[in-house]
Amino acid sequence: MQTDPLADFLTTIRNAARAAKSEILVPWSRMRSDVAHILKNEGYVLEVEKVSDKEAKGKPVLRVKLRGSGKSRSITQITRISKPGRRQYVGAKEIPRVLGGMGISVVSTPRGVMAGHQAKKQNLGGELLLTVY
Repeated sequence: MQTDPLADFLTTIRNAARAAKSEILVPWSRMRSDVAHILKNEGYVLEVEKVSDKEAKGKPVLRVKLRGSGKSRSITQITRISKPGRRQYVGAKEIPRVLGGMGISVVSTPRGVMAGHQAKKQNLGGELLLTVY
């Protein structure tokens, strides 16, 4: 039983990045897909796609192709902020800058999951999910 599927997803990404893996396969969920697409849009991930896995009886799987260690914007640290035991909510003006703008934060807002800088522009607060740099 998974108590925090998003944390498991981030751990998979972190471990794959440290082991220099080129891609990962994780069970599909909307939250994982949204976070992966944000990482793609910000340049941390090369490709994200939803595929069906024959071994998992046709259940959808998310394939994430990671950026190599020599390329720019590869993931060096990915941290879950809001956890099931302690949720972290922030207003639009309280969204943190990560490494002075070199990293990103991901926020779950009423208009969906988005990068922290996008939420600030739209003056939206919400649950601070994770930081990446």
